[in-house]
Amino acid sequence: MGTNRLVIVGTGETAAIAYEYFTHDSNYDVAGFSVEQEYLDRDTFYELPVVPLEHLEDHFPPGEFTAFVAVSSTKLNRVRTRLYQALKERCYHFASYVSSRAFVWRNADIGENCFIFEDNTIQPFVTIGNNVVLWSGNHIGHNSTINDNCFIASHVVVSGFCEIGENCFLGVNSTIINNIKVARDCFIGAGALIQKDTEEGGVYQEPSTAASKVGSLRLFRIKE
Repeated sequence: MGTNRLVIVGTGETAAIAYEYFTHDSNYDVAGFSVEQEYLDRDTFYELPVVPLEHLEDHFPPGEFTAFVAVSSTKLNRVRTRLYQALKERCYHFASYVSSRAFVWRNADIGENCFIFEDNTIQPFVTIGNNVVLWSGNHIGHNSTINDNCFIASHVVVSGFCEIGENCFLGVNSTIINNIKVARDCFIGAGALIQKDTEEGGVYQEPSTAASKVGSLRLFRIKE
């Protein structure tokens, strides 16, 4: 039972969502939370203790508790990655959450400290590295690889035989066609269509839809 006791690193929005999912859709028992001392502004979260990360071992020793770093894509995933790597060096093992409502084919390989939400489709021969977030409703096509420390927002399509490099962010409704390599540290904006290999550190972003010169009330002939 010891390895089923979980400490969540973070007390923000992502940590709150992680608490909800781990509590109601996993075999883990969340025992507490932790943040770095400079961000420690509360003693409890969900009526559980919040302890300084610098002294985590004193409260939740790695031999008795599993860790989960619940941080978003801040600074192109660098904050989540730094905390994950720091705890790994301190001998912590990590949980991954895979929703019971996700479709994951039997031979897909998923790493540690991953957060995979509901309605994701992960097809055969997919590899997902460590410290990866797949928000809800994505399609990861067969034989594709998502490398470490990526964040994939909702309703993204990664087609077959693709490779997504480390630290990438893929925005809502973006599409990667088959046999594409997205280089590391890329930002793929919402709605972007990627049809050829990208350059390392590239930003690929569609412009926002411009507002019509005709307002909605006029368009629909509403008089108020």
